[in-house]
Order: sequence, then C-alpha cells, then structure tokens
Amino acid sequence: MSTEKSPGKPTTRRYNPEEKAAAVRMVRALRAELGSPQGTVQRVAVQLGYGVESVRSWVKQADIDDGAAPGVPTQESKRLRDLEQENRELRRANEILRRATTFFGAELDRQHRK
Repeated sequence: MSTEKSPGKPTTRRYNPEEKAAAVRMVRALRAELGSPQGTVQRVAVQLGYGVESVRSWVKQADIDDGAAPGVPTQESKRLRDLEQENRELRRANEILRRATTFFGAELDRQHRK
C-alpha cells in the first residue's frame, strides 16, 4: 500500500496509541508555551506528517478522557459498543431458539397425531 497522497482521496494510515499520545502531548506543550490554542494542532500535525483533523480529534478525545471537556470518555464508549454487540448477539441467539422451538414443536405435534 502506498503512503503517497492522491488528490481527493484521504489516506488510511493507522496510528498506534503511542503516536497519538505523543501528538497530544506536543499540542498541549505548545499550547502551554504559546499561551493560546490557535494553530497548535496544525503546527504539530504538519511537523509530524499527520492529518490535521486526526490530531484535532485525538486532542479533543484526550480532553474528554481527562475530564477537561464534556463528552463520552473512551472507556465508556468502548463499554457501550461492547454491550451493544453483546445485545445484538443475544437477540440473534434468541431468534434462533424461537425458530427452533417452533420447528420442533411442530414436529412433535405431527408425530403425536400419527
């Protein structure tokens, strides 16, 4: 897979948690140094060669996780996703059991009538 940018196509690079955390630390350090958030995300993103919106979203989520901004923390979001997945699986299992019960009930009824 090429890391070269194509016009109009977003890149699909995946960043590991260490890279994300380092970028967030750099943005926060630059904000503290400058005393202003203006342009800090873009400067760090360009310096690291990362997407500006990616870095912006990491900083925003880190602020939420640290309790500095309102929103759903990462752990709570993951827990909710896991519970929703479990719910979908249980609904599927229940539907299979309902169908099996109907099928076998009908079979037993037919055998009983013979």
